[in-house]
Amino acid sequence: MRLRNVRGARDVLAENSYVLTEQESGPGLWSKVFGNENPVYMEIGMGKGKFLFEMAALHPDINYIGVEMYASVLIRAVQKLDKDKELPNIRFLNVQAESLGNFFAPDEVDQIYLNFSDPWPKARHAKRRLTSPVFLKRYEGFLKNGGLLEFKTDNRELFEYSLESIESGGWELLSRTFDLHADAELCEGNVMTEYEQKFSRQGQAICKLTAACRKQDENP
Repeated sequence: MRLRNVRGARDVLAENSYVLTEQESGPGLWSKVFGNENPVYMEIGMGKGKFLFEMAALHPDINYIGVEMYASVLIRAVQKLDKDKELPNIRFLNVQAESLGNFFAPDEVDQIYLNFSDPWPKARHAKRRLTSPVFLKRYEGFLKNGGLLEFKTDNRELFEYSLESIESGGWELLSRTFDLHADAELCEGNVMTEYEQKFSRQGQAICKLTAACRKQDENP
């Protein structure tokens, strides 16, 4: 579905204190941005922010960064936050996932969430998938050794591809399910995204995996 352009969205985001530029949020600066040394969790492809807002409210001792490449989508989250929320532990980046290495120092991020990412179904686009070996290697550049990646999707083919990427990339698969909402243990404490609510109402099974980053060049 084609995104509707929101005129002036980038100008509004540029003036918003929650949305940071590369100069304000470069590598090693996130403890200064948040004013504390709390763990940093990141959602890549955050959409309108429902998941991120709920997580930040539930865990005020964790700093959350929402990454969204589309200004016309991110502005909806920013407007919602300005109007309804007071969450000092949230910041946003309006950038593509490929450029995240410019914003974080090694070991600066504790956990990554990927929720209902674009499946890029054509084989020639596989490198664009956020769970591809290319992206897993990028995450290793700023995710702590042992840091977690949580991935949810309704796309079975993408999920199976992601499991293969995790294994071939040397990450440790900690858990997986092909039907999250039927798994009482893995579903405990689950915070749903807007897409998850929609797909669940339609009777679609939600797949989820959790994996730990195991950097090959570090001693155990």
